[in-house]
Amino acid sequence: MIDAYEDPGTPDTRGGWSYLWWLVRRQPGRSLAGALLASVWLTLMAGAPYLMARAVDDGLVPGRTGVLAGWTAAVFVLGAVNAWISIMRHRTMTRVRMDAYFRTVKVVVGHAVRLGAALPRRAGAGEVVTIGVGDVHTIAQALTVVGPGVGAVVVYGVVAGLLMPISPLLTGVVLLGVPVVALLAGPLTRRLQGRETEYRERQGVLTARIGDLAGGLRVLNGLGGKGLFADAFRRDSQHLRVQGYRVGAVASWVQALGVGLPTVYLAVVTWIGARMAARGEITVGELVSVYGYVAVLVGPVAFFLEMGYQLSRGVVAARRVVRLLRLAPEPDEGTDRAPGGPAVLHDPESGVRVRPGLLTALVGAAGAETGAVVDRLGRYAPSDVTWGGTRLDAVPLRDVRSRILVADHESHFFADTLRNSLAGAGNRATGPDAPAAGGAPEHAPPDARTARALHAAAATDIPRALPDGLDSELSAQARNLSGGQRQRVRLARALLADPEVLLAVEPTSALDAHTESLVAERLGTARAGRTTLLTTTSPLMLARADEVVYLVDGKVAATGTHEGLLEHEPGYRALVARDAEEEEEAVR
Repeated sequence: MIDAYEDPGTPDTRGGWSYLWWLVRRQPGRSLAGALLASVWLTLMAGAPYLMARAVDDGLVPGRTGVLAGWTAAVFVLGAVNAWISIMRHRTMTRVRMDAYFRTVKVVVGHAVRLGAALPRRAGAGEVVTIGVGDVHTIAQALTVVGPGVGAVVVYGVVAGLLMPISPLLTGVVLLGVPVVALLAGPLTRRLQGRETEYRERQGVLTARIGDLAGGLRVLNGLGGKGLFADAFRRDSQHLRVQGYRVGAVASWVQALGVGLPTVYLAVVTWIGARMAARGEITVGELVSVYGYVAVLVGPVAFFLEMGYQLSRGVVAARRVVRLLRLAPEPDEGTDRAPGGPAVLHDPESGVRVRPGLLTALVGAAGAETGAVVDRLGRYAPSDVTWGGTRLDAVPLRDVRSRILVADHESHFFADTLRNSLAGAGNRATGPDAPAAGGAPEHAPPDARTARALHAAAATDIPRALPDGLDSELSAQARNLSGGQRQRVRLARALLADPEVLLAVEPTSALDAHTESLVAERLGTARAGRTTLLTTTSPLMLARADEVVYLVDGKVAATGTHEGLLEHEPGYRALVARDAEEEEEAVR
């Protein structure tokens, strides 16, 4: 099975079928072993009726008890050997499925990382979630055809060969049975594929809407729009349920045929064989073997239908994966040298200039406007931003990322300890105080750099409140912390990274006034001599800024100190006063 650190390879993205075949080719030895073991397993199952026929014809004769015992022992040995082969087949096919599962996960996650900030603009969150939750599993299940699928074809030919000496008529009936079954089930399989595709598309849209609702619930409550969006979500979910019923209706017919048709198939062949035995054309032992052979074929014939069902669903899922994998990362064609030292970041679209070495506050009535400026300054959106006179998109992306950090107020937390969540950022920096490789002893106090970052973010109380301090486990997205605690840890993580340019989006929006005043007081000291831009409308933060840039409709309307803008800019004064009133109400 694929190792966690193994290269998953380059997937074949020409289509759904090509991707499934690529998964098979990436594990040729295991796939071949699964096909071989399944073929032997099913073939030996067909051998049991032959042994039983010999036992009936040769052993059920007076005075030949030893012959009967010999054939009985042969049946027992065959069953024991086949049981062991069945175990090995199941183990092998489990590994085939798990390899396909984890290989697809690695391919999708790796490509998502390569897409980086372009991913949200190129694919919906619901699309990615649906792939990770459902499609990967469906693809893995489709690879079941590698083992039993091949085995079913092999045993079908073996049984036809065993029946030929007994009766060409019975052989013809057996050989024609599967094509008839395929003709009956084929249209349903194609219909299922179409219904499944539509269902998956709707499911992705609805999953994305769930994420949007969860992320914007507070805003919706404030605007009174929660009921409106809830009604829309309810309608969409009802449509998805109806579509799911349609998929289930077709799938139930496919699965019903998978059980019913082989049973009818068995009954027809048995009836023909019984008539031939009654006429003396075949012996009783041969009749037993005919019944056994066809009973063995019930499984493979049913699996032919199941194989079509699983492949139809697998191809639909693989097409969704391929569609994601075809998204090309935004080109990084930068060849210009980055500025040799601190330099001005300039966004021509808004007119914002971020001067080196200053703590600059960016103020706007709409968070989307200030966030868009930060995205352009951090090269997370196409722009004409310059850095020291050089276009930012002309500088290699690795140089930009190593020196300019965008600290979003909703940045992700992975499930890990608080220490490791902070250390991931701290490892960006180098120097005598940088964290040593190999981690820290259990329950060890923070190192000097971590302690300074926690102090500047007014977050020293957080590890003290947790049961194991910095070694306490954080859940995914740090849900075991409050909103204010998460925001302070995010800020501490950004400060610990110590980038040359820090662009922080609303770093104190979830903090109470007392904690925010501590952050405002300490942030300037922590970032002294470094370039810092933060978006905020908080008077506490604005009063500590070296320079305040006021935006109106996404353009710079005024630049100056907080006191100066309060005196000369009525719009700024009204915006900041409104924010101050909201803070006072929150305190009360």
